[in-house]
Formats: sequence, C-alpha cells, structure tokens
Amino acid sequence: MYTINHNTETNILEVKNTENTVFGKIYLNEGASLQELTLGGNAIIQDLHPLTYDSTYASSILFPFANRIKDGKYSFNNEDFQLEKNQKEEQNALHGFVYNKTFKVIDKEASATNAKITLEYNENLRNDGFPYTYSIQVTYIFTNDGLDLSVTVRNTDAKTFPFTLGWHPYFISDNLAESSLNFDCDQKLIIGDRNITTGSETVNSIINLDIEKKQLDDCWGLNSDKVQFKTPKYQLNFQSSVKDNFLQAYTPPRLNTIAIEPTTGVSNSFNNKIGLQTLDPNDKYSIVWKINIINN
Repeated sequence: MYTINHNTETNILEVKNTENTVFGKIYLNEGASLQELTLGGNAIIQDLHPLTYDSTYASSILFPFANRIKDGKYSFNNEDFQLEKNQKEEQNALHGFVYNKTFKVIDKEASATNAKITLEYNENLRNDGFPYTYSIQVTYIFTNDGLDLSVTVRNTDAKTFPFTLGWHPYFISDNLAESSLNFDCDQKLIIGDRNITTGSETVNSIINLDIEKKQLDDCWGLNSDKVQFKTPKYQLNFQSSVKDNFLQAYTPPRLNTIAIEPTTGVSNSFNNKIGLQTLDPNDKYSIVWKINIINN
C-alpha cells in the first residue's frame, strides 16, 4: 500500500510504500522538484548536500526555457526582450522561471499499486522579459520500479509565446566510473563560451558513453526517445512521449553523481531556434518522461 504525507509546515510531500522499496520527496516551494527518489529498493535521487538547490536546480522543471539564454536577450515577433540574468558568473538567464515557484496540490491518490500526485502553478503576472501568463501542471506517478512525470503547459495569455521544456534530475551511482550512458543520437551540440550553443556536428551513431574520468557538460540531439543509464547496481531506462528530444549530461562537483536532463531544446534556444516551439493562446503542450529501473 502507498501513502502520501503532506507536511504543511515545510510544504513537502512524502510518498512511500509499506514494503519500503519506494520513497519520494517533493518540495512544493521549490518548483515541485523531486529531491529524493527510491525505486525497487535503490536510492537513485538523493539530497545533494553540501551543494545547494539554487546552484544545482536539482530535479527542477525548466520552463519557459531549458538551459541558458545568452545575455538574457532574445527577439520574438519583432519585439526585443531582456530576461533577468540570474546566472551572475556567466551573465546569462538560466533555467526559466518555475524552479523556485510554489505549486499547489490539485489531487493525490494512493492505492495498493501506485501513488499519483497532481500539482499546479499559475503565473498571472507578466514580467518584462517574458510578458505572458501561463499555467503549468505536473503529475508524478510512483510505482515499485518506475516513475512517470507528466508536464502540461497551458497558454492563458492573449498572445503566442516561445518555449522549451526540460527536467533537471541528478542520479546516484555506487560507482560512476563504472557506469555508462547509452543512447541513439544524430547530432552533438557544439558548446562555446559561457556554455552557449554555437552549432552542431553530425554524429549519427549509437553512443555507449563510459563516464570514467569524464567531466561532462554536453548535449546531444536524439534519434530515439530512449536513454539508458547503467550502474553497477541498477539500470535506469528513460523514455519520452514526444519525438524531438535532447539529452544534457552534466557531472557536478559531487562524487558519483550525474545530471541526466531530458529537454525539448538547447542552450540559447530563444535565439538559435534549436528545439524552439510556440504555444498559441488557450493551447496546451504536454510531455511525459518515464523512468523504469531494473536491478542488476
């Protein structure tokens, strides 16, 4: 049996099953981010202490743009906009607006086989850099060996807006040097100064990336929605419900930890248009990212 507990003092949701093989911790005040996750008895997402959330964006939902916008500047429909440059070192806009917003619980259900939680944030204030209103709904479904994360964005404004969408989870391996990423891609993005995409190169291959001794901060355009993360203890399988997918991989300054980020666009997408989409008034866009775990 699954249970869902809402600590109203901290505004944190905890999900677990009676077998203690599944555990999840969702921080509603930090963009409904999933800060801890255990599946099949394996801890795969952990608190990244001593690294802080405002430096890692751990498990945050990235909207209306994933990654960076150079100098926070872009043009859309013949208008120029200036986003807040919240990444001071690089002087870029980073990871959108909802990572630090407070989400409300819309619905939660617990049964013998799963737990389902639906959360929502409504943006009713227009800022100078992104003068549009929108709602974003996030649903987590926990099962013994899997997690589904669905995100639906609705344009509640009278104008069309540009966007990309992403998720920023960090995963734990007992030994990252003996772990690997496997995926089918058609391009590798070329990342220049200040981590800004400057182009791409064709690779057209199945990548079996051994992580040993690599410092990753790389992005690929995928041929398939499937990504595998193989560790000594478990294999993690990613899937996406949409066709056009990008994969960002980053190794932070923390032992045996890697960010594996599914996104619909790349850094500076508002300018280079790679993966950029638009959403018309009253329309919505939905995506589902699925995780499945297999114990070794």
